[in-house]
Amino acid sequence: MAKEKSPSDVSKMIKDRDVKLVDFKFTDLPGTWQHFTTTLTEYNEDIFTDGIGFDGSSIRGWKTINASDMLVIPDPATAWIDIFNAEPTLSLICTIVDPITREPYDRDPRGLAEKAEAYLKSTGIADTAFFGPEAEFFIFDDVRFSYTSNSSSHLVDSVEGHWNSARDEFPNLSYKIRAKEGYFPVSPADTLQDIRNEMCVCMPLPLSAKSGFGIKVTVLLCFFATLRMMYL
Repeated sequence: MAKEKSPSDVSKMIKDRDVKLVDFKFTDLPGTWQHFTTTLTEYNEDIFTDGIGFDGSSIRGWKTINASDMLVIPDPATAWIDIFNAEPTLSLICTIVDPITREPYDRDPRGLAEKAEAYLKSTGIADTAFFGPEAEFFIFDDVRFSYTSNSSSHLVDSVEGHWNSARDEFPNLSYKIRAKEGYFPVSPADTLQDIRNEMCVCMPLPLSAKSGFGIKVTVLLCFFATLRMMYL
């Protein structure tokens, strides 16, 4: 098992990879990613214990404007170089704490998970909890919606959709997946094999690699729930 990174390891990453910016990520109560970015002038190894202040009043369901001061405490073990940014950027996942009491914020999902893990250990039932996301998502070619004072509409589309069997595609070769027959299709009906393969190759690579995420992938499936859905 790889050794977890320490603050000094993170500082070395910044130096070795010529990092220019640090991105601090956390999730709101419904589980949506939030973040803010600073230059290296804000970075030092003390932030892993002291944290960095931010305004929490704009996060859904969190603080009011008169009590909006909060702290992010970065976890050095989550440090990785964000390969999707034009400038070299270090990404850190954070826990939210109260700046006065230093207690984990009770509406921060990461903090709640840490509390649950601590409680689990205190019971003696187990000493480790595993949290695993199910990376399930759709790939669309077109997404549109409209909500006005007198109408509403929404539309999603995919070149693989069976309703596109007669569409001009210059040429349309009729490789469309029929309704409710999208489990485990093969090429040419399955048009997304290459992108799934690339995901599976990149995700397990170590975070030190240029395109690595350090995520173990065990099963790669594709379903067609009328539109293409990926399951990793």
